[in-house]
Amino acid sequence: MRLDGLVAEAGLRELGLLVEVLGDPGVVVRGVMLDSQAAGPGSLFACVPGHRTDGHLFAPAAVASGAVAVLAERPVDVDVPHIVVSSVRAALGPVSDALYGHPSNDLIVAGVTGTNGKTTTCALLDGIFRANGWTSTTIGTLTHQRTTPEAPELQAFLAKWRVSGGHAVAMEVSSHALDQHRTDAVRFAAGVFTNLTPDHLDYHHTMDSYFDAKARLFESGQIRVGVVNRDDHWGRQLLQRLEGRGIVIETFGAGDATEVELSPGGSRFRWEGRDVTLNVGGRFNVLNAIAAATCARAFGIDTSTIGAGLESVRGIAGRFELVEAGQPFTVIVDYAHTPDGVTRALEAARELTGKKLIVVLGAGGDRDHDKRPLMGAAAAGLADLAVFTSDNPRSEDPASIIEQVVAGAAGRPNVVVEPDRAAAIAAALANAQPGDVVVIAGKGHERGQVIRSAVLPFDDVEVATTALRRIQASRGDAG
Repeated sequence: MRLDGLVAEAGLRELGLLVEVLGDPGVVVRGVMLDSQAAGPGSLFACVPGHRTDGHLFAPAAVASGAVAVLAERPVDVDVPHIVVSSVRAALGPVSDALYGHPSNDLIVAGVTGTNGKTTTCALLDGIFRANGWTSTTIGTLTHQRTTPEAPELQAFLAKWRVSGGHAVAMEVSSHALDQHRTDAVRFAAGVFTNLTPDHLDYHHTMDSYFDAKARLFESGQIRVGVVNRDDHWGRQLLQRLEGRGIVIETFGAGDATEVELSPGGSRFRWEGRDVTLNVGGRFNVLNAIAAATCARAFGIDTSTIGAGLESVRGIAGRFELVEAGQPFTVIVDYAHTPDGVTRALEAARELTGKKLIVVLGAGGDRDHDKRPLMGAAAAGLADLAVFTSDNPRSEDPASIIEQVVAGAAGRPNVVVEPDRAAAIAAALANAQPGDVVVIAGKGHERGQVIRSAVLPFDDVEVATTALRRIQASRGDAG
C-alpha cells in the first residue's frame, strides 16, 4: 500500500494523530515492524518510545535492514519518508489495521479482560464457537509470547486467520495491551470483564489506574456487547460507567449456576434450565464457564450448543490441571499468581478434601512487590502446609522474594521454606497422604524458569509427575 494511502486508510488525520508526512508519499509499504532487526524490504519501522530505550534511536539500523519509511513522533536522521504523528503507540493500531485490510471486520472477535480467568474463559468460548460450527482460534497466554500481541503482530495474525477461512477469535486482552493501544482498531463483537483484583501495580501504580486501563476495552467504541461480572466490585463500577454508551450489556454472576457439584476434574451444574458438565476443575471455573456461556448467548448461540461446547473442553494447561501418576491423593497445577488467584485456587481445592491441603508457592521477580506478603498470607491461612519456594526470580535475589512472601504468613507454624522449586514440589508430594490435595501454584503452563537473563527448562507438571513416580516406586519397594 502506498504511504499516502495508508495514512488515509488508517484515518490518522481524522483521529487527530497526524502531524505531517515527509518525503515521497508514493513509497509502497508491505509490513509494520517494531524491531529494527526484523525490519526488511518494504517495511514501515515504528519508532516506539519505551521505558528503557527509544525506538527513534534504532531507525538507522531499521533502514539499513531495508525499511522504506518510518512512523515517528519527530523527524529522525534517515533518508526515507516519515509519517510523523503525535503518538506512535496510538497510531500503530489504526496503521496496522489499515495495512492488513481491517481483518476484524470480517471476524467474530470476543475480547476477554480481567485479572483472573482470561485464559480459561477464552478456551471455553473457543469450545463453544467450535460446537456452533465456527472455525475458531484463541489469542492469549497459551498461544503467543505476550498475552496480547503488539498491534502489527495482532493485525497480521487476524489477517492470516481471515484468509485461512477463520470465523471467530477468543482473545485475551491485557491491561498493558489496552494502556499501550495494542488493540486499538480491533472491532470486538463482545467484550467480557471477569474481575479485577490487585496485580500489575508495579505498572499501573493504583487500582483506579488499573481499572481505567481495563475499562478502555468497553469505552473505546470498539465493542457491540459488554458482558460484565456483576458480582465483582469493579464490575459494578464498570456497569455504572457504561450507562448510556449505547452498547448492549449482559451481566453474569455465580448465582446463575445452580445445583453445583464439584470433583477434582470438573463440575456439574444447571444453567438456563440445562444440565452442564464442565471438565475443568475448581469452583471459580464455574464462573468462567458462565462468563463464556453468557457471551455466547449474546451471539445468538443456543443453550444446547453452549452446553456441548463447554463439555468439549477437557482441561486447560496450567489451569487447575490435574497431575495423575497413580498416586492416592490429588495433585493440581494452577497459574494462581495473585493474592486473589491463590485464595480462589485454595478455596476450590479445600472443597475437594476433608483431609490435608498442601500448597507450593512462590512469587515472580521484577513484578509488584506488595502482593507477595498477601500471597503468603493466603497460602498459610488456607492450607494446612505451605511450602514457599522460588518462582521466576528474574533479576531479583530469590531469597529476598521468598522472605517477603513468608512475611505474610505472620509466624504461622505450618510454613516450610525450600528455595529450590523442584525440591519444594518433591517435599510437598512426599508429605501427602491418601485423600490429601496438593496445589502447585504460580507457574501453571510455563515451561521455563526465568533466572536472571536465562530461561531454564522447568515444567511444574513434568517435575511433579517425575517426583510422584519416584514416590510411588519407593513406597512400592518399601511395601
